[in-house]
Amino acid sequence: MKNLAAPLFVCAGFLLVCAPPQAASAAIETAKVSPPASGAVAAQLKQVEDDYYASTANFEPINATFWGDHRFDDQLGMSILPKNRADHYAALRSFAVRLKSINPGRLSRQDRISYQILDYSIKTELAGAAFPDHLLPINQMGSMPVLLANFASGKASQPIGTPQQYRAYLNRIKQLTPWIDQGIVNMREGMRTGVVLPSALIVSTLPQYQKLVSATTETNIFYTPISQLPADFSSEDKQALTTAYAAEISGNLNPALARLATFLEKEYLPAGRKSAGLGALPNGHDWYRHQVAWLTTTKMSPDEIHRIGLKEVARIQQEFALVGPKMGYKGSPAGLPQWVAEQEKFRPFKRDEEILEVYRKLDATLDAKLPALFTLIPKAPLEERLEPELTRASASDHYTPPNPDGSTPGIFWSVVNDPTKYSATKMTTLFLHEGRPGHHFQVGLQLEMDLPDFRKFGGNNAFIEGWALYAESLGKEMDLYKQPDQYFGHLNDELLRAARLVVDTGLHAKGWSREQAIQYLRDTNGYSEAVAKSAVERYMAWPGQALGYKIGALKIAELRQRAAAAMGPKFSLPAFHAIVLRDATVPLAILEQTVDEWIAQSK
Repeated sequence: MKNLAAPLFVCAGFLLVCAPPQAASAAIETAKVSPPASGAVAAQLKQVEDDYYASTANFEPINATFWGDHRFDDQLGMSILPKNRADHYAALRSFAVRLKSINPGRLSRQDRISYQILDYSIKTELAGAAFPDHLLPINQMGSMPVLLANFASGKASQPIGTPQQYRAYLNRIKQLTPWIDQGIVNMREGMRTGVVLPSALIVSTLPQYQKLVSATTETNIFYTPISQLPADFSSEDKQALTTAYAAEISGNLNPALARLATFLEKEYLPAGRKSAGLGALPNGHDWYRHQVAWLTTTKMSPDEIHRIGLKEVARIQQEFALVGPKMGYKGSPAGLPQWVAEQEKFRPFKRDEEILEVYRKLDATLDAKLPALFTLIPKAPLEERLEPELTRASASDHYTPPNPDGSTPGIFWSVVNDPTKYSATKMTTLFLHEGRPGHHFQVGLQLEMDLPDFRKFGGNNAFIEGWALYAESLGKEMDLYKQPDQYFGHLNDELLRAARLVVDTGLHAKGWSREQAIQYLRDTNGYSEAVAKSAVERYMAWPGQALGYKIGALKIAELRQRAAAAMGPKFSLPAFHAIVLRDATVPLAILEQTVDEWIAQSK
């Protein structure tokens, strides 16, 4: 993720669209299980929620921007500063004490879920205080300088289109110079204590930061907003903004970016480590177990996840054995992805717009198919657009949420660097994941719900990506995988998510080398050396992040099977989806609790 029109009525805090009566009533009844709340206790919880969100949003304002909360768009945050980090954890401990004084039994159902999520979030984040992630502020997957550079177009998560928005972005880049200098201080401390990036990641990171340094102010990427000043700005605003941006970039930011690039090349690269995984760092195995718990919202061990990955890879390759011959392939199942990658017939495009047109036709097809599976559909529309040229080279197809005020739609961004190399086999499963019913349904609905800010503008990796991967599987029920090449595309996407379980845990818990992980992806997924290298280095840079997709999707599928078996003819798939989506993003244990309550009430 990087986010339908029908008559609506609101019930129990969520939207129901064209619901079959039995499905609607099942979802509604489940929301009526709580006793009346105590007003004073609910008000006490709301104050903790509001204070918690204000504290965390000020600590990491970029996260608020990503979720469409633009109240913090002029702030960068200095979460990598040790004092700020210590203050943040002190605040979390204070929130934990305040939350413990509240009796959740006196709360309504929805407030009780908020209590559970807040309790879980605070405890999980506090458990990470022991691990010095602030000493690793930069990697090839991103950091504050690259993130703000990608915002410069005004077409990403931070809008830059009014004088006020121009000033907000300017204020952020003014704060970037001290962030860079603090980042260098932190990395030097990491060099002293043995908390450094692998050398391979520094090699991949360095070119990004060298490119951020410009020969002139006008060619600097952070000057982009000035190069596209709206014609309707007053002459005074144009002059003031141009002068301010130029002064900041030439006087402070560009020299700071040059310092960073020089540091990475001359000091940090020679200090890089040869090992690949987090387990090689001081206290690294505990650090990785924390990452796994945080990013999957489970208590699963790395070994358990590794075994699940191997099992899922074997299952999917069995499916390859069935679909391969239908595509004209006669080799072993493991070789199918490589064979598909070599076939020109699966890359039929000559122009960018041809690709966009396929996605738009698929979206129109979904208009007729989704109502049979869903009673909850977001009000915000979804649009398909091509990724701007500025960020195309470093992006992949993704989704950005609608603005909560309804001013912008959810957007599926198709990233096309060369249309002749764009695989048609991936398109259906990709759109179901990034568009609808994947991220657009889950995130779009969340932003429309009456939720505390910490839930509306936040979430966890396992639920968000788990739902989107589960949504891909619905293509089979909507008859969208009739063509063998599209079903292969779905399986191939699933294979990647399964292989990630093996590789991520292999790197960080089992001592795999970078080269061992690359070879595994080449053998298992049929990747080229370059593609496998890029994937493995992502998992090296983001320990545990890739685990949430498959773990979350497997849990949702497991709960669906449990409900169908327990409820028999009473089971309704649209009602199940409503149960999963109606509380927005929750840890998987809370989702399981909710589904089990629904099952119990159906008997």
